[in-house]
Amino acid sequence: MSAICGVLHGDVRALSPVQAQLEAYGPNSDTWQGNGMALGVRCRSGAPEAEVRCAGDGARIAVAADCRLDNRAELCDALGIRIAERGKHTNADLLLRAWLRWREACPARLLGDYAFAIWDTPRRTLFCCRDPVGVKPFYYALTPTSFAFASAVEAVLAAPFVGDELDDATVAAYLTRVSLVSTTRTFFRAVRKLPPGHSLVVTWDPSARQPRGLAAKLVRHWRPEDTAKAAPASDDDYAEEFRHLFRKAVQARLANAGRVGTHLSGGLDSSSVTVQMARELAAQGQAPPVAFSWLPEMAPTSAAANEPEYRLVQAVCDQERLQVFHRAPSVNDIVAVLAQDGALPGVQVHLNEYPTQRAAASEGVTTLLSGWGGDEGVSFHGRGRNAQLLLSGRWRQLLAHRDPDYAAFKFLANILLNLALPEHAHILRARLRGKDLPRNRWLIDPAFARRTKPLAQPAPRLVGIRRTQLWQLRSGGLAQRMEGWAASGARHGIQYRYPLLDLRLLQFALSLPPEQFKRPGTNRWLIRHALAPILPPEVRQSTSKTDPVRFQAVREAYFNALPVVLQRLEQRTQPLTRARYIDMPRLLERLRTGPFRVWTHMPPVQAALQFLDF
Repeated sequence: MSAICGVLHGDVRALSPVQAQLEAYGPNSDTWQGNGMALGVRCRSGAPEAEVRCAGDGARIAVAADCRLDNRAELCDALGIRIAERGKHTNADLLLRAWLRWREACPARLLGDYAFAIWDTPRRTLFCCRDPVGVKPFYYALTPTSFAFASAVEAVLAAPFVGDELDDATVAAYLTRVSLVSTTRTFFRAVRKLPPGHSLVVTWDPSARQPRGLAAKLVRHWRPEDTAKAAPASDDDYAEEFRHLFRKAVQARLANAGRVGTHLSGGLDSSSVTVQMARELAAQGQAPPVAFSWLPEMAPTSAAANEPEYRLVQAVCDQERLQVFHRAPSVNDIVAVLAQDGALPGVQVHLNEYPTQRAAASEGVTTLLSGWGGDEGVSFHGRGRNAQLLLSGRWRQLLAHRDPDYAAFKFLANILLNLALPEHAHILRARLRGKDLPRNRWLIDPAFARRTKPLAQPAPRLVGIRRTQLWQLRSGGLAQRMEGWAASGARHGIQYRYPLLDLRLLQFALSLPPEQFKRPGTNRWLIRHALAPILPPEVRQSTSKTDPVRFQAVREAYFNALPVVLQRLEQRTQPLTRARYIDMPRLLERLRTGPFRVWTHMPPVQAALQFLDF
C-alpha cells in the first residue's frame, strides 16, 4: 500500500504538510526537490510500488510513482534493456525511461495499475498520469502560480495555497441524488480528480507575467471505444481466450501482495476470483487466501446454513478448502461510518465493507482481491441488448429473452419506458407498483436548494451491449468506488486489487459479439461457460443474488444505530458547520419517528448523516 504527492510552488517546503496527511499509507517516506518542484511518497515496508526516482543530466528528471506494471518484459524489450540487467530496474526506473523515449505517448506502452508524476526540468513540464480504469487515485489542485497533487483529497487540501471551500453544486447533487458520480469533481471547489485513462500536462514558465505562470492540458490516453471487434470464433475459442487472460490477470495481482484475502459473496465474479487465486497460490506453494463474506456469523447448528447465500459461499470454500470469515456490520460499525467526514472519499464505502476491513486487518491481510468490475466487462449481464433487438426489428429474438412468467406486453412496455424516459423510468415503475416516492424525500435545506443548481449527469439511452459497457466505463462509477475503497482501506493497512478490471480482459470483453453475454434464458453467458470446469455447479447455475440474510443483518444494525446517532445530535453543544446544507428539523423528525420509517427513506437519511460533521 502506497501513496504519492507533490507540489510545484515557489517554496518546496509546502510538500511537508501534504506528505504528512498520507501517514495512513505507511511510515516509510522519501522525497525529491529541485527547481521549485517537490515530489514525495509514503508506503509500508515491502511495498515496491511506490518510489521517488530521478534520472538524466544532473538528476533533473524525477518521478513519484505508485505503480504496478504487468508488462515489464515487453517494456524492457522496447526500451532495449538487456535481460541480465532487468532485475536492477524498478517500475519507477522504467517509467522514467519510457518518458525519455516516448514523452507524452508513454502511457500507451504501460499495462497495470498506476498513478505517477514526472517532473522534467529542461522542459519545465510536470506529466501526471492515471491508469485506464482508475484503480490508483490521483487528486490535484491548480492555481495560476502553484500546483499540488496527492493520492488522497485531504493531502491536497493540506497544501498552504489550496482552499477548503465546498463545491455547492456537488453537495446539492449528493444530497438530492441528482448525480452521484463525477469523473473530475470532488466535494471541494479547489480539488479535482484526474479522470481514469487521462494524463495532465502542467507547464511552468517562470518568465511569464502572472497569472499565466502555470498552464495545464488534459489529455485522454485510453479510448475504450477504439477497441476493435474480435474475429469470429467459436464459443469454446472465446472461452479459452478468456481463461488465459483471466489467469494472467490474477497472477499479476498476486505479485508482491503480501498476505492476501478475497471477497466472497457466492456470486459469479467473487467466486471466480477466489477459486482462481486459491489455485494459483497452491501452485506456488503458498498459503491459501482468507475469504471474507458480508454475511453475519452463523452458529454451528443454525438453520441459516441452508440459506442460498451461505450455501454458495460454503460451496466455494469446501471445494478449495478455504477458511471464511462472515462479518456483518455491528451498531458501532454503522455509527463509525456515519460519523466520518462525508466529503472525503471512503466514507461512502459500503456499510458491509467496513467490518470486512477490520477483520482483514486483524488477520494480517494486506491485499484484498475483489470481483468488483466484472459486471462492466467479461461478466456483463446484457443490459441494452433487448433495446437493440427491439429497435432493429428482431422481434422473435427479443421475445426469446422474455421470462415466461412475465407478460409480453409488460416486457415490451418496460423496454420502451427505459428508451423514452431513461431519467424517470425507475420512478414511474415504482409509482405503477404503488410505491410511495414523495418528491420531498430528500433532506436538503430548502434555502440552499433554491439557490443552488445540482451538478447533473443525464441518463443515457442505452441501446446495445457494447454501448452500455462503454457508458459504464466512462461514467466514473467504477473509479469512484475504487477511490472510496482505496481511502478507507488505507486506514486499515489494506490495498485492493481487481483482476476483472485488467485492461487485457476489458478490451477482450469490449471486442466480443453480444451473444457472448446474453442468450435466451441465460445472462452473463461467457463467464458461466468458460469457468464451468472450475466453479462449483451451484454457483455457476445460480441466477439470483437478492441476499435477504445480509440485508436483514444490515437493517437490524442500522435500526439500533440510529438512536445512538440521534442522541449525539441532540446532545451536541457546538453547532454543526455543515448544518446549513441540511434540513435539520426534518432530519431529526425522521430519526424520531422510529426505525421502519427511517429504513423506507434510508438513502436521504444516510446521505445527510454522512455529510454532517457530528
